[in-house]
Amino acid sequence: MAYADPAALPCLHADADLLVLAKPAGLLCVPGRGPDKQDCLSARAQALWPGALVVHRLDQATSGLVLMARHPEAQRRLGDAFAQRRVHKRYQAVVRGRPADDGAWRTIDLPIAADWPRRPLRVIDHASGKPSQTRWRSAGHDGARGVTLLDLEPLTGRTHQLRVHLAAIGYPILGDALYADAATQALAPRLLLHACALAFEHPATGQPCRFALAPEFAAAFP
Repeated sequence: MAYADPAALPCLHADADLLVLAKPAGLLCVPGRGPDKQDCLSARAQALWPGALVVHRLDQATSGLVLMARHPEAQRRLGDAFAQRRVHKRYQAVVRGRPADDGAWRTIDLPIAADWPRRPLRVIDHASGKPSQTRWRSAGHDGARGVTLLDLEPLTGRTHQLRVHLAAIGYPILGDALYADAATQALAPRLLLHACALAFEHPATGQPCRFALAPEFAAAFP
């Protein structure tokens, strides 16, 4: 199976140490189980850049920027930067409702745990959940549709963190088939969650790197 089509995998940056790629919604980051789940970001990247290595992942339903390494040492250094929270990540999402819209950053601080009877779902669990924090602010509102564009910054990296946190405070993401009610799911053909910015130190030079890619759905907001 061949994926060596540059059009199938937009690349914002490529050098001897790293790649910054734009993952479309619906594409896995790594292969899943079964022959129908082998097409993924890592397979497409390795067809174009042999030896490319995964550093972090996005949910299949989420679009946006993904960082990959070109060799094991770069993977180790970038992985350490993620583990030590030295990589700045920003997302944008469209939610149902109108959270506070004064532009101030606020923090959701709710512990997240696996919902074992309904895996892979996650749940807010004050008894056994892991500490989880998300910063958010309003970036635009569409009164006619009753939806709001949010900027999001996860301070921790729990599975489904942004989706779980926003649903927990009453503002589910449009198109979220896991955590939104049916009416909110029906407002969009896909999950309107996008990794729009990455900032980190280059693993070889230490120079600051910043990349941004706005989601198409943000254009609907003033």
